[in-house]
Amino acid sequence: MKKIALIGSGGSGKSTLARKLGGKLDIEVYHLDALFWKPNWILASKEEQITVQTEVVSKEEWIIDGNYNGTIDIRLNAADTIIFVDINRMICMYRVCKRMIQYLGESRPDMTVGNNERFDINFLKWVWNYPKTKKPAMLKKFDQLPKDKQVIILKSPREVQRFLDALV
Repeated sequence: MKKIALIGSGGSGKSTLARKLGGKLDIEVYHLDALFWKPNWILASKEEQITVQTEVVSKEEWIIDGNYNGTIDIRLNAADTIIFVDINRMICMYRVCKRMIQYLGESRPDMTVGNNERFDINFLKWVWNYPKTKKPAMLKKFDQLPKDKQVIILKSPREVQRFLDALV
């Protein structure tokens, strides 16, 4: 595990897992939210996203946390390990709401400074609908990957913790 792509719904714990993995494996972590969102919630163009990701995946080691389906193939093709954090949507919704309250009016640690947390009904809808609208396509993509790719699916906070505990 030297090139790791973390994917999953908002609130699934991707960023936390990425930080913990980075610490355990001594690999630099890249949060796509921080790389792609410019201050005042301006999203980088797709060309900028491609350029940034191409640069990151050319490195010897990396952990990339984020979805961004329009450029996901860059990460999946370059990764040796894909971790899909497939946590129940009720847990994800709880975590997202808690995060919105905790950081309301402030920037989260995994977000660009100047992008203060806010109540975002569209994001909540995206999280709620993720199991039906995004997950099936992700699973299909994983099935189409070459067999030398390690795909790890973690389905509960307990599985995430067991996975971390098992790392040397």
